[in-house]
Amino acid sequence: MSSTTAAFPVPLRDDAAIIGLVGLAHASSHFAHLLLPLMFPVFVQTFGFTYAELGLLMSAFFVVSGVGQASAGFLVDRCGARPVLFAALGFFVAACVVAAQADSYGMLMLAAVLAGLGNASFHPVDFTILNQRVSSPRLGYAFSAHGLTGNLGWAAAPVFMAGIAALHGWRASYWAAALMFSLVLLVLLIQRDKLSTVPTRLSVNDRAAPAQSSLAFVRLPVVWWCFSFFLLSTITLAVVQNFSVSILQAVHSVSFEAATLTLTGYMLSGAAGMLVGGVVAARMDSSDRVVAVCMGSAAFLLAICATGWLGGVGTMVVLAMTGFALGIGGPSRDMMIKKATPPGATGRVYGLVYSGLDVGFALSPLMFGLLMDRGLYGLTLAGAAAVLLLAVVAALGVGRRSVSA
Repeated sequence: MSSTTAAFPVPLRDDAAIIGLVGLAHASSHFAHLLLPLMFPVFVQTFGFTYAELGLLMSAFFVVSGVGQASAGFLVDRCGARPVLFAALGFFVAACVVAAQADSYGMLMLAAVLAGLGNASFHPVDFTILNQRVSSPRLGYAFSAHGLTGNLGWAAAPVFMAGIAALHGWRASYWAAALMFSLVLLVLLIQRDKLSTVPTRLSVNDRAAPAQSSLAFVRLPVVWWCFSFFLLSTITLAVVQNFSVSILQAVHSVSFEAATLTLTGYMLSGAAGMLVGGVVAARMDSSDRVVAVCMGSAAFLLAICATGWLGGVGTMVVLAMTGFALGIGGPSRDMMIKKATPPGATGRVYGLVYSGLDVGFALSPLMFGLLMDRGLYGLTLAGAAAVLLLAVVAALGVGRRSVSA
C-alpha cells in the first residue's frame, strides 16, 4: 500500500491493527533503553565497576544508535521497513542473551552495542509504516499512540526487570527480557502482512526524483532545522530524566521515593498529554505553532521550578505538569516532521532527524553534569528551560521552511 493509497479512508479496524503493532514495537525499543541502566547498582556490587565505566556503556549505546539511525533510514527506503524491524528485534534478543551471561566489562559493552544497533532503526521504521499504511485523517491519532506506547515501554521496564531480578536474580531478568522480545518478534512475524511498505524506486522521469536521490535530502535546510529541533528538545528531556531526582533531593530535601515518584508522574503526565495531543494534531494544521506553544509553556514551567520559590511539593507538581505540556506537543511534532519530509525520503529523513535524539541524550549529561557537580541546581533547570526555548525557535523554523521544501 502506498502513501497515496493511505490518503483514502479505510476501516478503523485496519488502521487500529497497524497502529497497535507499530506501538508494540515502539514500546519494545523504549524498554530496551533501560536494559542496562536498571542494573547499574547490581553491576557495581557484583563486578566492582565505577559509575563512570557504566555511564560509558550508555554513551556507546547512544553513539551506535545515533549513527545507526541515520544509516537505517537508507535501508528502510531501499528494502522496506519490515525486514529492518525484524532485524532490530533480533539485536535486542542477542543483547539480552549476552547480558545474561556477562562476566566482564567487555561483554556488557557488547550488549550495549547490540542494543544500540537494535534501537537505531525504530523511528525510520515506525514512521515509514505509519505514513504509508495509516489513512491520513487518523495520522494524528497514530502519532499520539506511538508516543504513548513509548512512554509505557519506559514505565514497564523497571517493574519487569527489577521484579524478576528480586525473585530470581539479575541474570534471570535478562533471560526473561530475551523471551519477551522473542514473543514480540513472533507476533509481528505472524502479522507481517500489516507491516509491509513500498521501497523507494527512483526514476529520472519522476518530478520528485531530485528529492528522492540517495543524499539529495541532506541539502535541504528544513532537514537540518528538524535535526536541530530534536537535538535541543532532547537535551532538556535528558536533564529532567537524569537530574530531576537529584535536584529535588538537594534543593528541597525531598525523599528519594518522593523524587522518583515525581519523575514517574512526569512520564505519566507526558503520556496523558499525548492522548490529548493526538486530537489536537488531527484537528489543527499549524503543527509547528502547536509545538512552539507547548514547548514554550514547558520552558516557562521549568524556569519557575528553577527559582525554588515553589518549595518541594510545588516544584514536584509543576515539574509533572511540564511533562503534560510536552506530551501535548508530541503528536504535532511528528506531524511537523512529516510535512517537512520530501516525497520518497521518509526513512532517510526520519532516520537523520531522529538521530538528534541520540545526540541530545549523549551531550546533555556532559553539558549539565558540570553544573550539577558544582551544586548549581537552579542553573541546571534554568539552562534546560533556555535550551527548550531554542527548540521553540527551531520548530518555527521548520514550519517556515516546510512550504518551500
